[in-house]
Amino acid sequence: MAISNAPSQVATNALQAIPFSSMIGGPLKACIEAQAMAAKTTWDFIQEVGLNTNPDTGEKTAVNVSFSFNQNGRLVQLNVPLLTIVPIPYIAINSVDINFKASISASSSSVNENTESTSMGGSAEIKAGLKIGPFHMDAKLNANYSSKKDSKATEESKYSVEYTMDIAVKAGQDSMPAGLAKVLELLGNSLDVSDPKGTLELNAQKFKVGDKLIATYKNKDGLFAPGDIKCEGDKLTFTESGDSVTTDLVAGTYKIMAGGCTAEILVEA
Repeated sequence: MAISNAPSQVATNALQAIPFSSMIGGPLKACIEAQAMAAKTTWDFIQEVGLNTNPDTGEKTAVNVSFSFNQNGRLVQLNVPLLTIVPIPYIAINSVDINFKASISASSSSVNENTESTSMGGSAEIKAGLKIGPFHMDAKLNANYSSKKDSKATEESKYSVEYTMDIAVKAGQDSMPAGLAKVLELLGNSLDVSDPKGTLELNAQKFKVGDKLIATYKNKDGLFAPGDIKCEGDKLTFTESGDSVTTDLVAGTYKIMAGGCTAEILVEA
C-alpha cells in the first residue's frame, strides 16, 4: 500500500487555518489605540491643569503660580506658568515585539497483511483393479485438497496543532514635540519677578509747565495696567498710549497712584 499524503495535507491546512491577521494585527491595533489615548491624555492634562478658559469668550490663558519671597531685603513676587514647573505626561510606545511559534505534527501509518495456505488431502477416492495372468493387482488413490487465504489491512492517522505567541510592549516618557517644547520655552521666558504692590514708573519727578508726564504701571502679576493709574483728586486727566498713560502738565504738585504704589511730581512754572 502506498504511503498516504494525508499528514502533509493536514499540516498544510492547519497552518493555513491559523489566524495570523488577528493574532499579529490585533496587538498592533491595540498599541495604536493606546498611543492615541496617551496623546489625548497629554492634551487633556494641558487643558485642565495648565490653561484657564474664559466661559464667556472661550479665550484660554496660561495658569500662573504666584508666590512671594525675600530678595535683597525686599519682598518680591514670582509669577511662573504652571506648565513649566510640572511634568507633562507624554507617554509613547517605543517598541513592540511579537514572537510567534507554531508546532504542527501529523503522522500516518498503514499496514497490509495477506496470508495464504494450500494443503492436499483425501477428498477423493479412486479404486482400480488389474489382472494379468495369474496375477491380480488392486490400486486405491485418496486425495485431499484445501485452500485458505487471510487478509488484514490497518491504517492510522494522527495530527496535532499547537501555537504560542509572546507580546512585549515597551513604552516610556518620550521627548516632547517641537511645538510643545517651543511653547514651554516661551512660557519659561515669561518668568517675572514683581513687587506684590505693583511697580509704578514715571519719566521724571520734576517737570516744567508744558512738559508731558509718561507713567507706566505693572500690577502684582507683572501685567501692564495703565487703566489703574490715577491722580489724587483727579487733578490730571490721562490718555492711554499703549502700555502707558500720558498727560500735559500745568504748575503744581501732584500725587500719582496705582495699586499700592504712590509717587509725587512737582511741576514748576
